[in-house]
Amino acid sequence: MDDVLTHKIWGYPIFIFIMWLIFQATFVLGQYPMDWIEAGVEKLSIVIDGLMADGPLKSLLINGIIGGVGGVIVFLPNILILFFSISFLEDTGYMARAAFLMDKLMQKMGLQGKSFIPLIMGFGCNVPAIMATRTLENKNHRLLTMLINPFMSCSARLPVYILIIGAVFPENRGSILFGIYTLGILLAIGVSMVLNKVLIRTDNIPFVMELPPYRRPTLKASLMHMWFRAVQYLKKMGGIILLASIIIWALGNYPEHVEYSKDYDNLVVSLNKDYASRMKQTSKPEERTKLLMQLQEETDSLMTLKDGEHQERSYIGRIGKFIEPVMRPLGFDWKMSVALLTGITAKEVVISTMGVLYQAGDRVDENSKNLMRNLKEQVYTSGPMAGQPVWTPLVAISFLVFVLVYFPCVAVVAAIRGETGEWKWAVFSIVLTTSLAWILAFAIYQIGSIFV
Repeated sequence: MDDVLTHKIWGYPIFIFIMWLIFQATFVLGQYPMDWIEAGVEKLSIVIDGLMADGPLKSLLINGIIGGVGGVIVFLPNILILFFSISFLEDTGYMARAAFLMDKLMQKMGLQGKSFIPLIMGFGCNVPAIMATRTLENKNHRLLTMLINPFMSCSARLPVYILIIGAVFPENRGSILFGIYTLGILLAIGVSMVLNKVLIRTDNIPFVMELPPYRRPTLKASLMHMWFRAVQYLKKMGGIILLASIIIWALGNYPEHVEYSKDYDNLVVSLNKDYASRMKQTSKPEERTKLLMQLQEETDSLMTLKDGEHQERSYIGRIGKFIEPVMRPLGFDWKMSVALLTGITAKEVVISTMGVLYQAGDRVDENSKNLMRNLKEQVYTSGPMAGQPVWTPLVAISFLVFVLVYFPCVAVVAAIRGETGEWKWAVFSIVLTTSLAWILAFAIYQIGSIFV
């Protein structure tokens, strides 16, 4: 088996195919439990909507807590499948072969084969991956491995990818997800080679390791690994993500009274009067039913516009509008900009922020829209792009690349500071990743806009 799996030519396509297969399974197998959880979250919203009177507390529970935390928890099955697969490969002994296979590539990056292990750990969480660089004897190898580790897509980014890809690229989900992870690896390689040439010089050190024997993985070990990840994920649900959802809801709902461009309440009253007079002129039940449906649609449309204006004039809207000029060249509106800003604390918060911003104001009923559909149906309500979709494929790709590269979360910055003992490398990591993210997203959107 080693003659094939570690072959200098065939070993690489086999490794790429295995990783592609895992990402494909993450979507295909994860779709069913994801739908079940989503249905449960919607039912919970409907129950609370029926039990409680309208007011701030009801809005907080439905649009804030359930909209924010529920928007993140639906992606739990996808994360569990990914980690079950990686644990399965580790237990078979294949991951050690992958490290051996990557040694030559690591040497070209200015690293050593041992660096592959912390980088692979980065797919789980960048914090323990950065701490795992302690196994590297050479100081410069350690530093270089730490600085490129944030380019490895951690599990916190996975829900964001799944949401955007599922909404905009439903036909090619597995391949797009594989492409994003591959891009992160390629960026890590490129940045490492540049840093090795201009900033952090390293020497080539021979990589010697004993390959463990192939073993039949046990279901218990893989399930234990998966359960550990599930507990970590659920702890975040009850901690930082719950707190962030409440804060985002409050910033999006206050001030309670804002100045609207139109008197929406009077428009609704006028609309009701108009349809009431039209209904009096007909006695046919089917005509009356049709008029009632039209009235409901037009009323819902007016209230959606009102909710949108309220959000734009709320505190969160003002923050979004303030930073929007910097993000507009990348194709991002103020809601995307706010979501990315809150993602600095933890990347899952991007989803909870979107859950609050894109689902706030939705009428809760048996046909309640899910977050993916809401993203797909978002259109600009004003300006030169009025009526055009917000989430085009080009914008989605730009957004995914930005999420992949920008600002490592606060915990990662703290880990780099702790391992290097200096703030300068932590700050350098922030500047490097965020600048590169902006440049790449800008290039994708601006160049893509010429052709698309």
